[in-house]
Amino acid sequence: MSSKYPTVRRSQVITTWGPGALIDLPRHAGIVGSLEAWPNPGDLEEIVDQRIAQKLALFMGIAAPKLYAPPPDTAAPGEKDQGIGVKRFPQWFLVQENAASSGSFRSRRLVQHKALDERWRFDGLEVVPTRFVRACPRGHVADLPWRRFVHRTDDNGCLQQLWLDEQGTGGDLGDLTVRCECGKKRGLHEAAEFESFALGRCPGTRPWIGWEAREDCELPGRLLIRTAANAYFPQVLSALSLPDRQTGLTKLVAGLWDFLEMVDDESDLAVFKKKPTIAAKLSGHDDADVVAAIKDLKGGGTAERPVKQVELDAILHVPEGFGDDVPVDPNFHARRLPELVWRKTPLSDGIAAVIQVHRLREVLTLTGFTRFEAVVPDIDGEYDTDVVRAELADEPTWFPAVENRGEGIFLLLASAAVQSWLARSEVKKRVDQLRDGFDRWAADRKVQRPYPGGPYVLLHTLSHLMLQSLSMRCGYPASSIRERIYVDTDGDRYGLMLYTASSDAEGTLGGLVQQARDIEEHLAAAVRSGGLCSNDPICAQHSPGEGFEARWLHGAACHGCALIAETSCEMRNDHLDRALVVPTLAVPAAAFFVPLA
Repeated sequence: MSSKYPTVRRSQVITTWGPGALIDLPRHAGIVGSLEAWPNPGDLEEIVDQRIAQKLALFMGIAAPKLYAPPPDTAAPGEKDQGIGVKRFPQWFLVQENAASSGSFRSRRLVQHKALDERWRFDGLEVVPTRFVRACPRGHVADLPWRRFVHRTDDNGCLQQLWLDEQGTGGDLGDLTVRCECGKKRGLHEAAEFESFALGRCPGTRPWIGWEAREDCELPGRLLIRTAANAYFPQVLSALSLPDRQTGLTKLVAGLWDFLEMVDDESDLAVFKKKPTIAAKLSGHDDADVVAAIKDLKGGGTAERPVKQVELDAILHVPEGFGDDVPVDPNFHARRLPELVWRKTPLSDGIAAVIQVHRLREVLTLTGFTRFEAVVPDIDGEYDTDVVRAELADEPTWFPAVENRGEGIFLLLASAAVQSWLARSEVKKRVDQLRDGFDRWAADRKVQRPYPGGPYVLLHTLSHLMLQSLSMRCGYPASSIRERIYVDTDGDRYGLMLYTASSDAEGTLGGLVQQARDIEEHLAAAVRSGGLCSNDPICAQHSPGEGFEARWLHGAACHGCALIAETSCEMRNDHLDRALVVPTLAVPAAAFFVPLA
């Protein structure tokens, strides 16, 4: 936004204040405008990321979508300020009355914007936007139908003055009453009962696009406090700018197609690799990868690989070293840390490799938003395309994006250790309990999505415990460190990456990546902290499929042990269980790691 007006950082436009977000200004309230209210894309900085562009084209049906960064919050000397339009919303206000208040009782008039003068006052008195609006999970939002609500579906054309009576000082819905001077009144707490359609059906309005922009919507209108945390959930697609090994291999296979066209499996490939020229050109590529590339070409080359699949391939094929070799690719520079540097005790037997990611580039793209209910990606980093989300524009052809640069640490679990752990009866029993909780959650939310599986819960919980230890020594606060969990069941590969990134052009300073040398110390700290929670035994004994608190996606996990800032977690603190990582009071035999005596 322009420097002459309230400003937010570029990254906040993607994650918090994007189109459709409800925003509080010093004296007004508004809704951030659609992409039509942004500067001309030609005046914005273009961000290039081929994989995200391909995902958007595939899932959203947009040909050749572009990515552009939000305008800077301050313009360079000699350049004009650029900003993002914000519309006044809501359009109902409360008059700051004086005489109508006494003690713990307060009564204020409800008025529409049309009744205000050019100074946005009513009879010379200041007004404030009402904090209540009507919305639905699909992103639609509108003013409360105050007259319809107080007169209970039929106002009989009544246009008399409306009042909001407040009893007490807490501001609870039970203390608020909407009153009309005709004598009708109704408690505002009834507006929260959306199942009874107290606010009628959602009108499908999209004021961030235009006051007349509407969609058909059959959902009940729901009461929303416009400053609440559930008023805006951005749908952000993220990807790391890593080299796509499969793409390069596909081109190589295409060049040898006269020879490899007849290959159906690895045994066929072994026959053709007896030719020295073919063996030399395929040197450095796994036979399984080559066969996969051949099958992709036979299928027309249209297979779309998950974002995390490409990232995992690139990370696991980096050479061994310390990262001091040159030249350095500013988008991705990683080296496998030699074992003699970090492996010191049997505690790390379940870890196969530690990789230092010295340089990385992350691109975050805002694709839409929801209200009330967040939309999170699946374990492959792919969003559910069946989710009905709100669009950023009437007909979007480009999307807001930011790029961050930083560093990270990648841990690869030993596949043999994971398979041995999964085969244990105690682990199977615990995973079944977690799956029961997931099934109850899915049935309640009417979600059709496969259960992430035991390895994902293991890695996800380990990531949270490790993150808390790393933040104590790496120089970055825990809220600035993020995670990416990698589960490739078909390839028997399981890993996690903890990284931090900044929008600064030079990225970060290396404090996190150097902690890879002391990874066993951080692992030991994670095992210690995960073994006993300050809320035990209640936390350890929690059963995900039971209980009135409906924490169906949690095992032994709470704010005292495994939950972290939601800005750091890729799953909004779901799918966590300490019992799969370390022995707990209630489940001592399902742990992947066993503390050293």
